[in-house]
Amino acid sequence: MTLLIKQATAFDHHQPEDWLLEQGKIVARAATLPAPTADCTLIDGRGFQLFPGLVDGHAHIDKSVWGRDWYHNDVPRDLTAIIANERDYRRNQQPDIQLQSERIVRECISHGTAFIRSHIDIDNECGLNNLAGVLATKETLRGQVDIETVAFPQSGILRSPGTEALLEKALQMGADLIGGLDPCSYEKDPVKHLDIIFRLATKYGKGVDIHLHELGELGAFSTELIINRTREYGLAGKVTISHAFCLGMVDADAQKRFADQLAELDIAIATTAPTNVAVPPFDLLRAAGVRVCAGNDGVRDTWNPYGNGDMLQRAMLMGLRYRWRKDSEILKAARTVTEGGAEVMRLENYGLNVGCRADMVLVPARAMAEAIACPPSGRTVIKQGVVIARNGECLF
Repeated sequence: MTLLIKQATAFDHHQPEDWLLEQGKIVARAATLPAPTADCTLIDGRGFQLFPGLVDGHAHIDKSVWGRDWYHNDVPRDLTAIIANERDYRRNQQPDIQLQSERIVRECISHGTAFIRSHIDIDNECGLNNLAGVLATKETLRGQVDIETVAFPQSGILRSPGTEALLEKALQMGADLIGGLDPCSYEKDPVKHLDIIFRLATKYGKGVDIHLHELGELGAFSTELIINRTREYGLAGKVTISHAFCLGMVDADAQKRFADQLAELDIAIATTAPTNVAVPPFDLLRAAGVRVCAGNDGVRDTWNPYGNGDMLQRAMLMGLRYRWRKDSEILKAARTVTEGGAEVMRLENYGLNVGCRADMVLVPARAMAEAIACPPSGRTVIKQGVVIARNGECLF
């Protein structure tokens, strides 16, 4: 299929341009372009902002109850209680993981998400069932979205006997990364927890993505351990710390020291821009050269009733959380859910330049800042040069 998008404005530019897409790539971009053939499909891009395919760098697509009966949440705001409640729900309600993950991913696609890194629960109750379901969804939606999987010990490794062996099997099944969870506060033995993760990652040539909710100095201690393990196991460039609230809590000198160390070992940071806790110091991290992405985290699950999978909405929440009000500041949020995510996921040929993959979303807005400040509907989503969603509906 050959597509010619007429007079769409790149999100990081101000002048409309024409875009020619052939064989799944952007082959030309100019102020104006002629249709190369009589059967070329034209798309009127006037009044639209053009973004590269949106990137959700931290998701939990196996957890979503999207499309099921409304889940009544009455769980204490305590990590151990929330995890226990989720296990109880999964045990009694028996959700079909393939169906649920496909439901929420299709919703994400309809908003323009082209790439997802999702953490998949692995524990001594669900075993490898969640991973199998997500891998099936990944295959079902191949060509519409790219899904990267993290084998994630949500119930812990040390606190969930048998999980270590299951994590190894998950990596053998094709999980792309291995995850971890609060080495000190939840697992109570950070050295053993991290050694298991980094040993398995090294053995199978996988990346690492660790949930770090720990606050203040405790989180800083775990961050130091992660940095040390990254250096010791030779995994520079292959580690992500998700959430990392502690980086926004330590003093300025410690923040600078951590930023420099993270940059030295090319350890990435993933944030969801929460409203109730500190967030990583974005500008400091980026100035040091640290890769930073954003993610929706859980969408409509037993943890959280909010969200619809829209990464432009997440960019808006980033802007609110970081108090970004100038257009130039809001652009940082836009870049985080696009280029930032691509950097963290190591996506090749990503972007809006000639030669890049033709993964993009047309958003009806007069300016980039408007698309972020009040994310509109009526989008057209293109994947590998094919229109796959329009006006909130997947076409395949």
